[in-house]
Amino acid sequence: MSKTQENLKAAFAGESQANRKYLAFAKVAEKEGKVNLAKLFRAVAEGETIHALKHLNNTGEVKDSIENIKAAIAGETYEVETMYPGFITQAEEESNGGAKMSFVGAKEVEKTHKAAFEKALSAVEAGKDIPEAQYYICGICGELFEGQVPDNCPVCKAPKDKFYQI
Repeated sequence: MSKTQENLKAAFAGESQANRKYLAFAKVAEKEGKVNLAKLFRAVAEGETIHALKHLNNTGEVKDSIENIKAAIAGETYEVETMYPGFITQAEEESNGGAKMSFVGAKEVEKTHKAAFEKALSAVEAGKDIPEAQYYICGICGELFEGQVPDNCPVCKAPKDKFYQI
């Protein structure tokens, strides 16, 4: 891999992290009643997203939908089978219960993401779009639901009112 390719990947990671960090900062500002500061954080976060997507496109990793779904499945598989199990073990060794809970919850949600992409792949490989659906996200753990939302999240047990529609 060329140094420029490495730099594009590093820039993508940095800009992506800045986006997420600024969105977290915006939520804190809102809780503190600083609505205009929250708006600034969200605006800058959007700019960071534009940068991140340009860098990612220049890596050549964004392809057609079939290849993109396969890449998504590979990423979710890695998180479920390798990344989060290792992170969970490390958190246990360091007696970091908060990190362990975060990793365990994320691992469970990633299984749902992987299954959704696997389901989508067969339709897209057949030259079709996936069926229209209503998607909901648990605002506590990020679990994905298609269609009807359960009374409680199966991952984190959050009540139905914590879900939002995408």
